[in-house]
Amino acid sequence: MPHSELEQLIRKLLTHIGEDPDREGLRETPRRVIASYEKLFGGYKKNPADVLTVFGDENYDEMIVVKNIEFYSMCEHHVLPFFGRAHIGYIPDGKIIGLSKLPRLVEIYARRLQNQERLTSQIARGLQDILKPKGVGVILEAKHLCMMARGVEKQDSEVTTSALLGLFKRELNTRNEFLRHVGK
Repeated sequence: MPHSELEQLIRKLLTHIGEDPDREGLRETPRRVIASYEKLFGGYKKNPADVLTVFGDENYDEMIVVKNIEFYSMCEHHVLPFFGRAHIGYIPDGKIIGLSKLPRLVEIYARRLQNQERLTSQIARGLQDILKPKGVGVILEAKHLCMMARGVEKQDSEVTTSALLGLFKRELNTRNEFLRHVGK
């Protein structure tokens, strides 16, 4: 859809909520909203396999954990933000990825219309599919504006989701080690 059509839709939305899209503070808002959405939903244009650098022939076989990865996403039910931290661990099976690539993986999936449960699973499955490690663990902790600014209006509620694959699911010691690393 051309930008001019999108701008007209945003102007209609502004009018619908009772605003004047021609007033000084709103004249450029349609253009700014389009630019904002291009960033917020940029994950649709990215493929995780294209950004993850895999290093083979590695003999490291202990758990690797990156925690407190900040993320921002948009709830698909209300198109309101949810945001929080991701904690990711994996046990390599001959291959590792660059450490900065785990936050990039989170970013790709978070920059789409989401629900937290799917986001958690997509991160875990994405890492599993690309790296084929012995196990993967992902925990997301997030606050949802759809719970804070509307609906139940609970400001301190936080949602925690997890996805455990391979050894993280089958082996209690592995799962517990991961939980200790991320402070759970």
